[in-house]
Amino acid sequence: MANAINWFPGHMAKTRREIKENLKLVDAVIEIRDARIVKSSANPEVEEICKGKPRLILLNKSDLSEESVTKQWIQNLSSNDIKVLSVNSITGNGLRNIKPALDELLEEKITRLKAKGLVNITIRVMVVGIPNVGKSSFINKMAKNNIAKTGDRPGVTKSKQWIKTKIGIELLDTPGVLWPKFEDEEVGLNLAFTGAIKDEIMDIEELGLRLVERMQTFYPQRLIERYKLDSLEEEPIDNMDVIARKRGAVISRGNIDYNRVAVMLLDEFRGGKLGAISLERP
Repeated sequence: MANAINWFPGHMAKTRREIKENLKLVDAVIEIRDARIVKSSANPEVEEICKGKPRLILLNKSDLSEESVTKQWIQNLSSNDIKVLSVNSITGNGLRNIKPALDELLEEKITRLKAKGLVNITIRVMVVGIPNVGKSSFINKMAKNNIAKTGDRPGVTKSKQWIKTKIGIELLDTPGVLWPKFEDEEVGLNLAFTGAIKDEIMDIEELGLRLVERMQTFYPQRLIERYKLDSLEEEPIDNMDVIARKRGAVISRGNIDYNRVAVMLLDEFRGGKLGAISLERP
């Protein structure tokens, strides 16, 4: 499975070049990550390309992650030129803190411009993030209208566009980029669990099984409660079988429909039906 998650489509190389070129046009970078997989949803290349630029990291979908773990990540990632906020782009929760955070990151520059007599200062920001972390939803919420095409399928955002907001910030959208190769299988799995990697290229049955395995290790009680199990079996496959029977994912002669139960498990995880889950801790 690990070696199946390795690709580098041409448009990703192009996006990388584009991000480098566009850095000259902006004051700061907003990097959006998935609060459930803070480490896995960080593109290491963004880290490299954006070195030296003030950066605001938004831990999006924070309603789906454990609040206490998200707080630990905020502490862990914050530094002089990096601020971190927990947000939810769908409800708008936490977005009001973005302008103050950017003002603080760019304090020197803003003070300089004000000293020159500039009053209405527009902050220009590039928005980056891997596919499916909620970049388009964030931009739409900030702009208060549907400019960026949203989709819960990775790779819906396409061309370069500046988006104006009413709070003196202009956003430059960039396509979502994944990096060439995942050295760590767990990173690939985390991205697949949350939908950052297209389901079509994954072995869904295997992915569903690995999700059960992970839940069994870190959130056993959630599985028991959600699927009304008496207790958990030792082997993930046995638990998957029990869940399948409970949910009627059975085909002829009582055989398990593994595809159906896997799709259901992934949907329920992604939709927050298994509760707030953090798959990584700092």
